Amino acid sequence: MNYRHAYHAGNFADCMKHAILLVLLKSLARKPAGFCVLDTHAGCGQYDLSSEEAQKTGEWKSGIGRLLDSEDPALQNYLSAVRDLGLYPGSPALARHALRPQDQLVACELHPEDVRPLRRLFRDDPQVSIHHRNGYEALRALLPPKDLKRGLVLIDPPFEKLDDFTQCAEAISLIRNRFRAGIVAVWYPIKHRTPVRAFYNSLKDAGIRDILACEFLLRPALDPSRLNGCGMLVVNAPFGFEEDAARVLNALKLGLATDDPEDDMQVHIERLVEE
Repeated sequence: MNYRHAYHAGNFADCMKHAILLVLLKSLARKPAGFCVLDTHAGCGQYDLSSEEAQKTGEWKSGIGRLLDSEDPALQNYLSAVRDLGLYPGSPALARHALRPQDQLVACELHPEDVRPLRRLFRDDPQVSIHHRNGYEALRALLPPKDLKRGLVLIDPPFEKLDDFTQCAEAISLIRNRFRAGIVAVWYPIKHRTPVRAFYNSLKDAGIRDILACEFLLRPALDPSRLNGCGMLVVNAPFGFEEDAARVLNALKLGLATDDPEDDMQVHIERLVEE
């Protein structure tokens, strides 16, 4: 409950997470049938990069601040959404932007200071439901979605607790049991490799199939005191996603590059388990 995303909004990790999220949503929108997006850790919904919190860290300057003028075709779906929405949009705002009239967004947020602006943002929006509750605990109640057979579950916890990787693994197993047609996307930090490898192994041991790991690294994952990179683990990825994700991640690598001789950005996409 201490984590405040306002300090980190628009940083490189947000750019990676949101660009990949929009690739997934664009894939879902290729079919006419409606879909549901469930965002388990929704946050405020949008963030003011001129705020005291954002200015204090300045993390957005080396993230979205470097990308807004990019003309790379692989990033235009993401950047046009950011420009259209203004400020810096969080995952629920970006998801809502991608919805068609037949689609729905369900957003969960536990922090009382974040759920209030989230409710204001989507006040009177019939396509959006806001729940002030623990996103992990809400999965049993909210899945499968009412009236919609397709969808995406985004899990994006703050990773301020030691058991967040464990909770993510348990959540993936639950979702696969209750919503077989759904796509699962889990964002995670990469500080060093040990907890990430343990996360992967726990999913393999649980018998989860069709797992793809997309990783974006600023530097080798050697210092556990630093956020060296991040990943998006996708279960039941749509057709063509791997190629689309590779284009987006490589475009981010070019767009976020610096002149620092220690700059060693890397992109990895690995299929951990086949279908």
